[in-house]
Amino acid sequence: MSRTAEKRHDELVKLIHAHNYRYYVLDDPAVTDREYDALYADLTKLEAKHPELRSDDSPSQRVGDKLRSDLRTVEHVVPMMSLDNTYSEEELEDFDRRVRDRLSASAKPVYTVEPKLDGASVEILYREGRLAGGSTRGDGLTGEEILENLKTMRSLPTRIDYAGPLTLRAEVVIYRRELDRINETRVAAGDAPFANPRNAAAGSLRMLDPRVVAKRPLRPMIYQAVEGPDLAPTHSKSLDALAKLGLPTHRAHVRCETMEAVHEAVAELEKGRADYPYEIDGVVVKVDEFGMQDILGSTAKFPRWAIAYKFEAERAWTKLLEITVQVGRTGALTPVANLEPVSLAGTTVSRASLHNKDIIDKLDVRVGDRVAIQKAGEIIPQVIDVDRAARKGKPRKFRMPKKCPACKTPVVSTEDQVALRCPNPGCPAIVRESLHHYSRRFAMDVDHLGPSLIDQLVERELVRDVADLYDLDAAQVQSLDRMGKKSAENVIAAIAASKTRTFDRLLTGLGIEHIGQVAAKQLAEAGGSLRTVLEWTAEQTRENVDAIAGFGPKMVEAFADYLFDPTARALLEKLHARGVSVAQPKEEVVAGGVLDGSSFCVTGVLSRKREAVHADIRAAGGTVHDKVKKGTSYLVAGEKVGKSKLDTAKKHGTEVIDEKKLAEMLSGGDDLP
Repeated sequence: MSRTAEKRHDELVKLIHAHNYRYYVLDDPAVTDREYDALYADLTKLEAKHPELRSDDSPSQRVGDKLRSDLRTVEHVVPMMSLDNTYSEEELEDFDRRVRDRLSASAKPVYTVEPKLDGASVEILYREGRLAGGSTRGDGLTGEEILENLKTMRSLPTRIDYAGPLTLRAEVVIYRRELDRINETRVAAGDAPFANPRNAAAGSLRMLDPRVVAKRPLRPMIYQAVEGPDLAPTHSKSLDALAKLGLPTHRAHVRCETMEAVHEAVAELEKGRADYPYEIDGVVVKVDEFGMQDILGSTAKFPRWAIAYKFEAERAWTKLLEITVQVGRTGALTPVANLEPVSLAGTTVSRASLHNKDIIDKLDVRVGDRVAIQKAGEIIPQVIDVDRAARKGKPRKFRMPKKCPACKTPVVSTEDQVALRCPNPGCPAIVRESLHHYSRRFAMDVDHLGPSLIDQLVERELVRDVADLYDLDAAQVQSLDRMGKKSAENVIAAIAASKTRTFDRLLTGLGIEHIGQVAAKQLAEAGGSLRTVLEWTAEQTRENVDAIAGFGPKMVEAFADYLFDPTARALLEKLHARGVSVAQPKEEVVAGGVLDGSSFCVTGVLSRKREAVHADIRAAGGTVHDKVKKGTSYLVAGEKVGKSKLDTAKKHGTEVIDEKKLAEMLSGGDDLP
């Protein structure tokens, strides 16, 4: 190999990295797509002629063929802590006072204010100038290794001009406009759209095939250097230095020497939140000088030198075009507002919940009104206000239907519930929603059974209940729209595979009122198998279920009513006859475990699957509750926890802890609540 070829290769690598930075980070391309493609073609031709030049950090290796069967767990170089939250200027002032109290009297802390990115947090490692590692946030101490997936992101250079070890924190985001395109493709393919950019980013990061990840427009935004000798003495200067190295940062930080300047910067960021191409849900205020950060240190949960100021939930105004009524899995009728499309919290919203008749009456909302919508928990859009001054004419009040809009059966109501219900278990809308729930991953996990396919199965009356799935054959499925032979065979294979799910997964999939995943597992352990439970008498059912820890009267009655309802019982017998559900494996009770005698309710957005957290608690001798109730020892709160759950915990004297504290308890540490 000639020195000329080596020099040209190095030149092409640097050029392509530079153009990627301008295009994906600065949104300011310096060359046309055609010119970029020509450079890339020159690189691949040169590497084909001289394979020894092809290294892992070459732009040609962005999308490799390293398909994995699982994700390896790795320990973070520096633990990834959460941030304490604040919601008012007064609380920001309190934060400043705490900082000054811990520093010397002569210290004058300067703060950096920056957007709080709403994506998926990752750790990124560079060693000797090369991208060397990366992992998801995980539990804060360990995460899942995702280096091959990070390499697919063109804004992240695989080579930088910095020789020392560099450990970075980044938030992987998806631009709002790009999420719309992704969801259009998913809906066309019969898949459910992503609820928001954060979910799309987090799900994409954990995919096992980098070739699929490469098709997702993921953009890492570096917000912190936690290890980088001689990079800079302050946080703000470190962000500037990282940008000069060609690394993607948000480039939106503001250095503030007074709290007045902090408040102004916070207000400006909140005012312009809609102008960012990606989602932000607040701002982060950090002590700028690294030396002061070291002095301030951290608590068991949060760094003392940083705090997150959370914005109020975003709202938008639009026009109400129509009110329709949808029928859910339980038969409940829910009024839905059909709206003029409007951008809200990262997605285009055209439908929002009106909940029930009482809410409609309280808002006095009518077709044609100008309405305000907001995302409950930043996920589910709902109508929250009406601009009556803008109302034109005298539009009629909305009346809930007296008959089910899907099957025309007269609706019913009960004294203790606001919702109207369709009592017909064969209602196509109820069947459709029941199939959706039954096939979900946390239930019977029936792969390939998307919304479009379910709709066709119900419309053609091939499936009238979940048990009918097991009577389908490939020829019937292939006769449906957009179903080829191989696709049909995959559907039948997935349905057959669901027969092996454990009894608790079946109970979860049936969607029995008041019986969630945790309660379903407890029921399955008490009964052992579907056959055993079917043989219980009414008296035995109430005795056995009442003996389950944490089951109140409503849960006992709900399960007994379901088990002895003629329609539900016929469905259970039908499922049993088709060999659905295996017996529940008995879990060994850990007597004397570190959590023995303690009970936990787990809620909010967690760093890993909730089932895994439940399993760890049980393995340590603890018990798990579906919701906070009298006697629940701890509420393990992830992110996005509703105020009502925290209030319930306070009412029952339940201590609120985070995932890190739970990890300490599981490890048997001395620092137990």
